[in-house]
Amino acid sequence: MIKREAEETVRRLASQFPVIGITGPRQSGKTTLAKMVFPDKPYVTFDDKDTREIATSAPKDFLLAFPNGAIFDEAQKVPEIFEALKQRVDEESYKPGKYILTGSSQFRLKNNMTDSLAGRATFLNLLPFSIGELKNAGLLTDNPYETAYKGLYPPLYDEKKHFLPNDWFEGYIGTYIDIDVKDQINTINISSFKKLIQLCATMSGQTLSMSSLSNGLGISIPTVKSWLSILEASSIIHLLEPETNNMGKALVKTPKLYFIDSGLLCHLLRLESKEELILSKSKGAVIETLAVSELLKSRLNQGKSPNLTFYRDRNGLEVDIIADWKQDFAIEVKSDSGFEKRHASGVRKYLAQKQDVTKGAVFYLGDTEYNVDGISYVPWKKWPDFCTKDSNKQERTPDFEG
Repeated sequence: MIKREAEETVRRLASQFPVIGITGPRQSGKTTLAKMVFPDKPYVTFDDKDTREIATSAPKDFLLAFPNGAIFDEAQKVPEIFEALKQRVDEESYKPGKYILTGSSQFRLKNNMTDSLAGRATFLNLLPFSIGELKNAGLLTDNPYETAYKGLYPPLYDEKKHFLPNDWFEGYIGTYIDIDVKDQINTINISSFKKLIQLCATMSGQTLSMSSLSNGLGISIPTVKSWLSILEASSIIHLLEPETNNMGKALVKTPKLYFIDSGLLCHLLRLESKEELILSKSKGAVIETLAVSELLKSRLNQGKSPNLTFYRDRNGLEVDIIADWKQDFAIEVKSDSGFEKRHASGVRKYLAQKQDVTKGAVFYLGDTEYNVDGISYVPWKKWPDFCTKDSNKQERTPDFEG
């Protein structure tokens, strides 16, 4: 079983809050994480019809069967349980980490918890595996394109299963729409919603064009916004906002769109192998998607806000990612495996404008880490180390000469 980086964060949160909700996209490993962190807690799934009926008919009595708490999976299927949990938590002495709630439909789970358990619960948003988790488990390939093409959803790395990425993602999209989306939009719009996902794939790594989506689908811009919010809330996509200046104003106002998983993106782009990815015009967007996803996972696994933006000014200067962390970073992502000093040209211009303590980095697909004139060139297998190490205790990397 692959150790998840979020384990310690869940333990930390469980030492403070009575109810912990583990949210995240379908098949990201939420239930497995809960069982790993709380092996002694009873596990109850409301997928079971009989259990669901008992909990629905008498939720307060149902909780009495678990005096020391439990893991309740698919909790959103019993809405009545949330008010009963609120009353139980309020009536008894304060017991952090007593109830752990997970569910495959994070819309309903999070809404129910927010409505009923405000001040009593907290959330951890669990995304699919990170590069670091696969590396530590000895499952990371030496080929970055293979990892980007396959994606990082846990079922694709289950040694007991033999899923082919495209077959698995086809079923994943179908399940996501049939279960998670149908109760969010009008059924007659399902076909258009599927087309929206497909069109979004062609925009990953680019600034979002609401009008292009609206015109391409023949739907209104408010509808586009509503559907994008569904995709973002279910962790299918992430909208990276532009950086603001010291007056709180953004030089550009349009966010960039990224898919959370590069494998799902490759499937939607109809790429059928890592070789097709290498030759595809979308290669840069896929690798940039992988990098943004790794940064998101690093922060969320620590229970922190991502605090990621991008920079673009009116003169065309752009930096892929600005990390507003304890130590600020300006990060450029390159889909090349070879080191080239010119890859940092945009970062250098940005740093020259900022003239502050922001540091520069280039994420690329090579194997060697360099430091050139203060810019870190970070190979893909070390992206996780860059994301998690203390900014004030960064290891010194070799200076590049030549």
